[in-house]
Formats: sequence, C-alpha cells, structure tokens
Amino acid sequence: MITISRTKSLAAVITLAASSLTAIPVAAQSTSEAQSAASLSVVMEFLANTAPDKVEAAAQRLAAPDATYVSLNFDNPELQKILPWTGTNKGPEAFSSLFLQLADYWKTEDFTVTDKIASGEDVAIFGKFTYRSVAVDRVFTSPFSIHAKVRDGKMIYFQFMEDTYASASSFRQSGSWTVKTPDDAAPFKVGEE
Repeated sequence: MITISRTKSLAAVITLAASSLTAIPVAAQSTSEAQSAASLSVVMEFLANTAPDKVEAAAQRLAAPDATYVSLNFDNPELQKILPWTGTNKGPEAFSSLFLQLADYWKTEDFTVTDKIASGEDVAIFGKFTYRSVAVDRVFTSPFSIHAKVRDGKMIYFQFMEDTYASASSFRQSGSWTVKTPDDAAPFKVGEE
C-alpha cells in the first residue's frame, strides 16, 4: 500500500498510482483479482443467506471452524444486555446464532448494500438497513459496514458495525440520559419524547 502524506496535484497521485501498478506483473494482478473476486463472492453469498431458514447452512458452508465474528464491539457487557449477540464470538455458530437472534428482535424492512470493495482476502461492504423492533414497534435506519477476511473459500473474520445508539434505542420504552460532553458544555438530556 502506498501512503501519500502530501501531494501537490491530483496528477501526481495518478502518476504515482499508475507507476506502482505497472510494477506488478500481469500474472500477479490477475491472481490477486481472482482472489479478490472469490473473497467478495463468499461474503455476498453469506449476506444473501441470512434469513432464519438459511443462515445455519450458510454459516457452516462459508465460515471457517475457528472464524471470529465481531459484532458492534469487542466486549461490552452493558450493551450485551440489550443486544446479546454483540462482542467477539467464534465459529460458524457465532454467525448463525446472531442472525437467528436478530429475527426475534427486529423485522428487516430494508437491507441495501451500496458499496463493495475487495482486495485479496479482505472484503469491505457498506450500506444501510431499516429495522422495526418487534417488541416496541420502533423503526430506525442505520448505515453499516463490514470488514471480512476470506481464506481458502471460508470467512475467517467478520466485523459488523452499525449505529448502536439507534439500534439499542429501538427497544427503549421510556427514560432519558443526562449527558455532559466537553467540560465547557452544559449537560443536556437525550432520549426524551
């Protein structure tokens, strides 16, 4: 990867990028492109099969036995009380149990992938979704991002990020927080209706 700290023109960046591409042999480029396409295909196949009746088979087929699934954070016990699937979990069961639980908590009204990027074993997916909470009937829309790693046709790492304030708030029945951010700001309330 080339990091450019300061450039004087877009033309300089394009010239530098083009020269770095020509230094890579064509065979290596096509191998890397094939690996990128294969990695993207695995992740997209998994996302296409996250419905409750399909996700267990998809997770067994597409996630490595020791795969890591990071949902929203590495480990946050308080958030796990609201969204029990959050944190770091291992194995295909981590992938399937998460989506099985989601179906108990929310109805998916929309899930749209807007951008897909793959480079070798790394895949990045961006988009938005709209969920309706089953218990409280609150609707929210959130951006999402996924970073996945695919090796030998199996996902070995999958990190899913979303607007956790909006998702957790979709279950709120009452209450508010008093928040103080910078020292020189006055406290304020959030979550009031």
